[in-house]
Amino acid sequence: MLRASTLAAALLLATTTLTACGSSGPGGSDDDSLDVWVYGDASTKVQRAVVKRFNKTSKVKVNLTEVPGDGYTDKMRTSMGTPNAPDVFFNWGGGSISDFAEEGMLVDLGPTLKKDPELKKAFIPTILKAGAVNDTYYGIPMRGMQPVILFYNKKVFQDAGAQAPKSWDDLLGLVDTFKKKGVTPFALAGTDPWTELMWVEYLVDRYGGAGVFKKIQNGDASGWDDPAVLKTAETIKSLVDRGAFGKNYKSVNYTADGASTLFAKGKAAMHLMGSWEYANQKTNQPDFAKSGLGWTTFPAVPGGKGDPRNVVGNPTNYWSVNAKLKGKKKTAAIEFVKFAAKQDYAKDLIANGDVPTTSDATSLLNEHENPAYARFQYDMVREAPSFTLSWDQALSAKNTPSLHTDIQKLFNGQLSPTGFVAALKKDIK
Repeated sequence: MLRASTLAAALLLATTTLTACGSSGPGGSDDDSLDVWVYGDASTKVQRAVVKRFNKTSKVKVNLTEVPGDGYTDKMRTSMGTPNAPDVFFNWGGGSISDFAEEGMLVDLGPTLKKDPELKKAFIPTILKAGAVNDTYYGIPMRGMQPVILFYNKKVFQDAGAQAPKSWDDLLGLVDTFKKKGVTPFALAGTDPWTELMWVEYLVDRYGGAGVFKKIQNGDASGWDDPAVLKTAETIKSLVDRGAFGKNYKSVNYTADGASTLFAKGKAAMHLMGSWEYANQKTNQPDFAKSGLGWTTFPAVPGGKGDPRNVVGNPTNYWSVNAKLKGKKKTAAIEFVKFAAKQDYAKDLIANGDVPTTSDATSLLNEHENPAYARFQYDMVREAPSFTLSWDQALSAKNTPSLHTDIQKLFNGQLSPTGFVAALKKDIK
């Protein structure tokens, strides 16, 4: 749910009231305190707890400001570089902070990680790296992992005598199987193009490997000419034509729980979605989440160069430190973000239903409300050679509208596969 609301950030944030924990608001702290901003949602209680622990040990105190989720991105962007900018702030890494990094607004945390190798080893390497900008570390992981997972409805599969797909041929066979039974093979929220992006991300990775998008993310537009991009577009057209997403996906939403409800009610057999789908189902369809929800990995594709263990999604969220800080406040800010590597922080994440990104979290997973799901996620990410950050978070924010529009047009048949590649080359710069 964090993912969906992030992308729906409202432009009316200027009228939104900030809620704070012992703070007079952004820019209102004195010389002996730090303004820390976090995306305000149900998970913020983990950050409240760590602020209390930190403030017991530090002379420089943290004031936590909880920015309402729908307006977080815009508030962050309009505040950076002004006197009201936060000292430490929550973000998604990659493109969400690339402009700030280019303007020298962020502390390069590379020297901190080099000086404290235990801090670097505390996190799963692919997740720590995924938040970097041009291979420079500007963020410390501070929430649970959010990989994209192929979910399936156990009852629908059982009724069809089917098994979770282990190969691309299996997946195509299941499309035909469920169509014959009058069940939509894959739930897809076509009104929310970021859900369609997940298909593009995995297919490009599976066909061409993680390096294809990495080239694009690093500013080399020739990456769009990689054969994997065209092959992905052709595959998506084939899936649409085959009926993989049914006939009504263009009008189905995610933010209002449309796709998830179809899936839980057995109207759709599978759903490619971020790991937060479990929490979403637990809230809205608790019985289904408890006993009817299955999960597996996205399969390899014939002739693909990508490692089938690779993962896409939102690796996690990160703390970044404002470069305006000097002296004891900078030292305190860096000490604060280090608290995210501690075992008690990981325990708080587990208690909140999240899966920590720390490398030593295995022993804690049995304390998760669904240990099997937690272990699946953790092992999936830990064993992944690459974890690609969602493209609309990895690229500069100015590219997001065009990226979403082009992908939606591909799925809706308004762009041919070659037209899709041409549009990306023109629109994403």
